[in-house]
Amino acid sequence: MVCIQRRKLLASCLFMTATVFLLVTLQVVVELGKFERKKFKNSHLQDGHNKVEEESKHLNVFFKKEALTLKRKKRLEVGGYPIMLWWSPLTGETGRLGQCGMDACFFTINRTYLHHPRTKAFLFYGTDFNIESLPLPRKAHHDWALFHEESPKNNYKLFHEQVITLFNHTATFSRHSHLPLTTQYLEGVDALKSLRYLVPLQSKNNLRKRLAPLVYVQSDCDPPSDRDSYVRELMTYIEVDSYGECLRNKDLPQQLKNPTSMDADGFYRIIAQYKFILAFENAVCDDYITEKFWRPLKLGIVPVYYGSPSIKDWLPSNRSAILISEFAHPRELASYIRRLDYDDRLYKAYIEWKLKGEISNQRLLAALRERKWGVQDINQDNYIDAFECMVCSKVWDNIRLQEKGLPPKRWKAEGTHLSCPEPTMFAFSSASHCPRCPPAPHGNSLREMWIPSFQQSKKEAQALRWLVDRNQNFSAQEFWALVFKD
Repeated sequence: MVCIQRRKLLASCLFMTATVFLLVTLQVVVELGKFERKKFKNSHLQDGHNKVEEESKHLNVFFKKEALTLKRKKRLEVGGYPIMLWWSPLTGETGRLGQCGMDACFFTINRTYLHHPRTKAFLFYGTDFNIESLPLPRKAHHDWALFHEESPKNNYKLFHEQVITLFNHTATFSRHSHLPLTTQYLEGVDALKSLRYLVPLQSKNNLRKRLAPLVYVQSDCDPPSDRDSYVRELMTYIEVDSYGECLRNKDLPQQLKNPTSMDADGFYRIIAQYKFILAFENAVCDDYITEKFWRPLKLGIVPVYYGSPSIKDWLPSNRSAILISEFAHPRELASYIRRLDYDDRLYKAYIEWKLKGEISNQRLLAALRERKWGVQDINQDNYIDAFECMVCSKVWDNIRLQEKGLPPKRWKAEGTHLSCPEPTMFAFSSASHCPRCPPAPHGNSLREMWIPSFQQSKKEAQALRWLVDRNQNFSAQEFWALVFKD
């Protein structure tokens, strides 16, 4: 019995000892944790960084800056926050509190906020901009902001001064807009310098036994640039492997026929085998530069370019692309391509910048360095986020001015923020026969509709401007009556 009591006493002592040990250990861990957190916080404050903020920055791309600081939350609860109403349902968000630096705005597509006293700006996506529904009458404190990175064919009336100057803030492909999107299809300098897909010249020379010197890949046929007419004529003088729906004479593998596969690794591997690619835009506008230009530069192919008249301002180096504007006729271009195809020394001059990783164009480097958004980069906002924050910040600038009793600033777009000339058609009189070319269309083809469409868009722009300046709601019937008024 005594043994049993002794054992119980010993067990109790051991239990108490263990308990005390655990409590002391726990306290030590807690204190160490406090010390480490304090040291961590202090070190990051000294460096000017905060890990939590950095992690939030990475999440911003996916959650669009929903987190708010406690200080800003308190301010919003007291004074309210401005509402940014997406009049186009681009984001699909019915309500989101977004943080833009030290400013915060409420972004929504919910039109019930139309007459809310805190609604300060209306955001429009150009392709969806239409006359049947506009936030009128427009109040003095209502800013209109336009986001439009697309071709003019999507909405021609926006490309006239009467309409583009209706907006206070713009984000377009033009370098002159408030938020230029000229490099929207280029991830960065490293993408241009990358040799991942580069096929050595000797291998390309060997591949020429079964491949044409030129490749063309388009499925949007007969656009305003009339590019198919040029390519059809060019085909009479030099061999072109044409994939896609336009002028097709060669097929891609079945798994790559979907247009969404044009950024697939398999597609890149096929295209990278060619020496030259016809990089023709669907419209001719200053600074309208798409993946058609940047993709071949990334893959190590020499682009034969037609599109932006200002393309020289964006070339990685003086000799990195062939511009068809420098040739009087496709016949001359074909002759030049053949010359480069046969002379490795001349051809290498066009890819030397790539092989050396040297980009000499300071304008291009500055644009990539200074832009406030990224392309496929989780460390940066995307350009829609940047557009939203640009407008949000401008609205807050005016709020702060008014709080000081000062008059608000007025921002206004200019005609250069989105402009394109009237489309023109190529006129060739070649009698040459091209056995691999699809027959040219007869009668009124789709491309011949673009010129009348552009001319009518001028009347639409004039009518829209008059109605908006009147600052009253209007019907579609009123609009079209003005457009077709004699």
